[in-house]
Amino acid sequence: MLRQALLVASRSGGARRVMETAPFTGDVVRRFIAGETIEDAARVTDGLTSEGLLVSLDVLGEDTHDKDHAETNVQNYVELLERLGAASLGTRAEVSLKLSAIGQAFGDDFALENARRICAAARSASTTVTLDMEDHTTVDANLGIVQELRRDFPDVGAVVQAYLRRAEEHCAELAYEGSRVRLCKGAYAAPTAVAFTDREEIDKSFVRCMKVLMAGKGYPMLATHDPRLIDIAGALSVLNERDADTFEYQMLYGIRPQEQRRLAAHGAQVRVYVAYGREWYEYFMRRLAERPANLRFFMRSLVGRS
Repeated sequence: MLRQALLVASRSGGARRVMETAPFTGDVVRRFIAGETIEDAARVTDGLTSEGLLVSLDVLGEDTHDKDHAETNVQNYVELLERLGAASLGTRAEVSLKLSAIGQAFGDDFALENARRICAAARSASTTVTLDMEDHTTVDANLGIVQELRRDFPDVGAVVQAYLRRAEEHCAELAYEGSRVRLCKGAYAAPTAVAFTDREEIDKSFVRCMKVLMAGKGYPMLATHDPRLIDIAGALSVLNERDADTFEYQMLYGIRPQEQRRLAAHGAQVRVYVAYGREWYEYFMRRLAERPANLRFFMRSLVGRS
C-alpha cells in the first residue's frame, strides 16, 4: 500500500510542489542524484570509474509533452556523450534513456528518430545506450523500438521489469547472442491484471527471469540491491559457467555503495546507475517506493531537520 501511495504521489503536481520547495529536500535528494549539471555528472562518473565501477548515466527529464523540451533532452544527451568521448570514458560509462523524455508522446516514430541521434552520438563516444522501460502500457512499443535500433546499433540495451507478468516471456525472447538485457524489479504503478504487486511474487519472478537470462546467450545486467538475489545470481553464474565479464550487476547511485565496491573487489562487473538534472522529482519518488530503507532514510532526514 505504501509503495502504491508513493508511486501515485510521483505523478501528483501538488506533492511535487511541496517537495521541490521544502527546505530539507536538497540534502536528501543528493543521496540518490548526482546533481543538476553535466559537471556534477562528470565528477561523480570520474569518482566511480576510478574505483573500478562502471556507470550508466540518466539525464532526468521524462514524460515530456513539448517538442522543444524533447529536443533539449536530445541535445543534453549528445553533449553528455561528447563529454564521455573526450574523457575516454566510453568503455566505462554508457547512458540510459527514457523514450518519454525524447518525445514518445508525439509518436513512436518521433521518439525512434531522436533515439537514433543519441545512439549515433554514443557510437562516436565508443559507448552505447540502454532504453529504460517505463509505464506498462509502453512495453511492447519500447521493445519494438529496441529491435529497430538494433538493426543499426546492435549493442543497444533492453530492459525487462520483473513485476510484470510477461517478464519471463520477454526475457526468453531477448536472451540471444549479443543482446544486452537489464533485469530490474520495476518502479511504476500497474494493475494486478498485468503486474505482480506482492513483494514475494515479484522476487520469484525476478529469479525466474534471471534463470532464463543467465542460461541464455545474451549479456544479462542484473539490477538489484537485494542480498538474496545477488547470491542467487552468483550461484547461477557458476551453474551456467559464466565468466565475470559475461554479465554484470547494476545498482543505483547512493544505495548500498559498500556492496557495490565489495562485489567489484571480488572481480564482478558492477555498474552504478547515476541520474542527474533539475527534473528529479518523479525519479526520486520512485526510489523511495522501491525500498523501505530509502523511505526510512528520508524520514530520518526530516526528523533531523525538525
